Amino acid sequence: MTKSTAKAPLAGTPSLLRAINDRAALELLLANGPLSRTQIGTLTGLSKPTASQLLARLEAAGLVLPVGTTAGGPGPNAQLYQVNPAAGYVAGLEVTGSEIRVAIADITGSTLVEHSVPTRGVPAAETVARVAAAVAGARQAAGLADGSLRTVAIGVGGAPDPVTGKLRYASHLPGWHSPRLVEELSEAIGAPVSIENDVNLAAVAERASGAAAGSEDFVLLWAGAGVGAAIMIGGRLHRGFTGGAGEVGYMPVPDSPFEWDARRRKFGGFQALVGAPAVRALAREHGLGAPTAEESIAKALETPGAGDTLLTELAGRLAVGLSVIVAVIDPQLVVLSGAVPSAGGERLRALVEDELARICIARPEIRSSALPGSPVLLGALQRALTDAREAVFSTH
Repeated sequence: MTKSTAKAPLAGTPSLLRAINDRAALELLLANGPLSRTQIGTLTGLSKPTASQLLARLEAAGLVLPVGTTAGGPGPNAQLYQVNPAAGYVAGLEVTGSEIRVAIADITGSTLVEHSVPTRGVPAAETVARVAAAVAGARQAAGLADGSLRTVAIGVGGAPDPVTGKLRYASHLPGWHSPRLVEELSEAIGAPVSIENDVNLAAVAERASGAAAGSEDFVLLWAGAGVGAAIMIGGRLHRGFTGGAGEVGYMPVPDSPFEWDARRRKFGGFQALVGAPAVRALAREHGLGAPTAEESIAKALETPGAGDTLLTELAGRLAVGLSVIVAVIDPQLVVLSGAVPSAGGERLRALVEDELARICIARPEIRSSALPGSPVLLGALQRALTDAREAVFSTH
């Protein structure tokens, strides 16, 4: 008889179990605010002595702070603890063709400062230096020392290729196409940098605290100066083989120009129907022309007759593109975001929902973005916080 060579499952070591318990406690403190030792023990199922040891470890590591005591209950007041905001800081960036917007937050997610710098006219060769200077300016405004940032996440209107590292679909961003861009930015900023598609980050923000909170399967459609989609499946972003999943601005749809050459930057498809220039052109056709797409839609909302016709036609265009996406993905939910849907508000959302139900068998719920400020910047901060917490909370 031969002996079996199969190895028995490894039991959790005391250090591993401590790390798991510590991480669980930190996540509870982030989600629920200050908690006492007893409350942490109840929520984690740990005994009072184990909860006390856990808090002592986290306090010694600088990850939690005592912040007062409970009051008003029977018995002695209990010490309350919270995550130490100074345990780490992160930066989120939104990069467009005209500016770089930076937000700095502490490890609890509280935003300390927002800062922006213009980018028009900046030579491509100075891109890395310009980004580093923008981050440094925000960091200094927040009163933080050099080297204090744990992670930096950057949202751009393009798709980083996971194989080559090059940024695709981003001809409007000169200086952002080096295959070593991430390394160059990390070195210049002095912190690990990640680059993500801006619409994907908007979806991250919506799932964290916006219209898609709690949803595992949804599509976010962004319509503004550019048009794109983010696809969330099973709670994870679907980026595609080359990182280009969701580049629906190029998608041919009925009534859109189809004789175009993407390599020569002749845009057609869905972009030509619902992008900001198309909305301005549509508004002019109805006598509602304005300098921007947002102003055109605002006029339509206030103009019976011509405005009603414009909004219905725009909703039909949006629904046609969405019907293609919905037929392939079959999401639980669609979130409308970007300048065009935001300007149309609830009225445009309802029209899109009605038009989609008319032409599509699947009928996902349609919601408008529920986030204040820039969804891309909020998503960049959320991505940076996720990375920083993984590093800080797992290695103390």
